[in-house]
Amino acid sequence: MSSITAKEAAALLRQQDNILILTHRRPDGDTTGCAAGLCAALRQIGKTAYVLYNPEITDSNRVYVEPYWAPADFQPDFAVSVDIASKSLFFAGEEKYLGQIGLAVDHHPSFEGFGAVHCVDDSRAACGEIVYEICRELGEITQEIALPLYAAVATDTGCFVYANTTANTHRVAAALLETGIDYFAVNKRHFRTKSKKRIALETELLGHMRFFHEGRGVFMSVSRALMERLGAAESDAEDLSTLAGMIEGVDCGAVLRELRPNEWKLSLRTGDNGRVNATEACRRLGGGGHAMAAGATIEGTLEEVEARVLEAIDAVKRA
Repeated sequence: MSSITAKEAAALLRQQDNILILTHRRPDGDTTGCAAGLCAALRQIGKTAYVLYNPEITDSNRVYVEPYWAPADFQPDFAVSVDIASKSLFFAGEEKYLGQIGLAVDHHPSFEGFGAVHCVDDSRAACGEIVYEICRELGEITQEIALPLYAAVATDTGCFVYANTTANTHRVAAALLETGIDYFAVNKRHFRTKSKKRIALETELLGHMRFFHEGRGVFMSVSRALMERLGAAESDAEDLSTLAGMIEGVDCGAVLRELRPNEWKLSLRTGDNGRVNATEACRRLGGGGHAMAAGATIEGTLEEVEARVLEAIDAVKRA
């Protein structure tokens, strides 16, 4: 497996056809925005390209990829994965395409290395920044391409407020805005609109926080029972991990979401002071991600899972 540049990735894609684009489990704005933007760019140069239907898509991200879903009988000759760092993030039914991945595009330091070649840059705040460069090499960046790529970059940076945001992030966003896209609608959808059930979820989380490390760390948990009691949907529970970072004095927030009985998804968010490296902590739990934003899936009761998470954090934290 070899590493290639965005320009080389575009040249590779020009040689392919019947292309299928893959997104990760529990898709966020980055993976869906990248998939939609790249699919639009490929179709613009005459390629047959689709996005594999993701059964876990939420309403907030469905708008970007819905026009590009692959028909059930589509037989790809070449597959591209976007924003997928590990094989464990391929959803059920998607794993069968692993052997056909000719290009993997990602920005996670924990990228495992799969596919024939990869275009990975962990200095980028969002995978959307890399896909933008690929699309620019493929041809004109139209509004159809730019809108989902803007959603990718904006959502992975918390609307440009996370510490991962760089000068390049803003340059990419500016170039996308210059196409005339309705960026206000994207920002309203993802950052300025909350359902009543989402407000109820946040109230429960904030009302039952459990602090550790003398108040510098916090646990928040969302059980299946809580989701059912509130009648909350997947879209209501997106990006709950951002709550921890809003608490004064907290530089390590662990949000646990129960996926199935005794199976919890950890979203670990840490500060830019480097006290806790989220990637290293989550690696100890079988996951990965970025230095300040990582995740893992852990089995056990809530008490057991919290104990394992705290043990992993303690093993990597600085004084």
